[in-house]
Amino acid sequence: MIIRAKTVVPMSGPPLEDGAVAVAQDGRIAAVGPFAQVYRNRPGEVVELGEQALLPGLINAHCHLDYTRMRHAINPQRSFTRWISRINALKRQMTDEDYLASIADGFAELRAWGATTVCNLEAFPELLPKLPPPPLRTWWFLELIDLRNRLATEEFMEGTLAFFEGRKDWLGGFGLNPHAPYTASPELYRLCQACADRFGMPLTTHIAESADEEAMFARGEGELFEFLRGLGRNMEDCGRHSAFSQAVRGGLIGPGWLLAHANELDEADFDLIAATPGDWHVVHCPRSHAFFKHRPFPWERLEKLGVCISLGTDSLASNDSLSLFAELQAVQKAIPALTSETLLKTVTTHPAKALRKSGELGALQPGAHADMIALPYAGPACEVHDAIIANRSPIQWMMLDGKIL
Repeated sequence: MIIRAKTVVPMSGPPLEDGAVAVAQDGRIAAVGPFAQVYRNRPGEVVELGEQALLPGLINAHCHLDYTRMRHAINPQRSFTRWISRINALKRQMTDEDYLASIADGFAELRAWGATTVCNLEAFPELLPKLPPPPLRTWWFLELIDLRNRLATEEFMEGTLAFFEGRKDWLGGFGLNPHAPYTASPELYRLCQACADRFGMPLTTHIAESADEEAMFARGEGELFEFLRGLGRNMEDCGRHSAFSQAVRGGLIGPGWLLAHANELDEADFDLIAATPGDWHVVHCPRSHAFFKHRPFPWERLEKLGVCISLGTDSLASNDSLSLFAELQAVQKAIPALTSETLLKTVTTHPAKALRKSGELGALQPGAHADMIALPYAGPACEVHDAIIANRSPIQWMMLDGKIL
């Protein structure tokens, strides 16, 4: 099958006028190039998209599908800690059926806005056996917390892995998410790292997300400190260094992790990144960031340090849609100096690299999964990145794993 479009945006090279992508029977891309060349080398059925821009499916690098039905349920709060209290109260009111419906609604919305891959942080692993195969390529990051009890053991991890071994028809994979340093113990982080090393899983965590978190770790004070102390958390790790520095120096996180948020980094944190070699990955959630009124995200500072920045939507408990286009537009408004081509990498090639899937996801190139989307475009190829970023309409054409949806 050959997909032909006025403009093809491979992300692995410059845009192509009258371009085409040949898709093999195994759901992988066989060739990309000018239509005449691709058709000459691999003649076959042609799907004519016409005046469209064809590009890789988008990758949402941080999402909580469990909370899709919480849209507009929580107003902006005075502090991050008060938001935690509010979402915990809502979670206590939800049933398994509510969460399953939220996940289904979330997948539908992601698909409508062009995401073919999502990194979903799953707070309720016990729901997974009740789910059908996901309609999108999904990495299920099991969200683990041992604030009061040691919930995760090697046996638990092995049982979870056995579950996924029996789900070969699920596109994507699985990973681990020790929730955050304020809810997951150092022992839990080390267990997750050991399992990831053994089974080749990606890892993610929330880090330096809020001013409350930094007040707790750096100064041993604030609402989050008092809230968690009231829950019985051991607070001996507070009042020393930032959450980020403690976690890195303690060997809990580092290069290779998908580090969500990183909003509240201090000078020592930036120095630590500079002094620690490896592939650093940070996931920024622009509209959730704005919801909480965090201080400006240190995009340029991180970029100069070589950090690979990806975008996510977070959950609808702190956002109003799962549109990555809206996230891209929010960044463009906040940092006008960023080019549209650079921005588009944050939802394609960058998260693919973070998932260790460069060359397989996030780009249209031979050997990659045929995950693609198209949107109307009649302009010149040199302006196509701007038009993609500006898109405000749901996606009408999508291919996943070589199948048109």
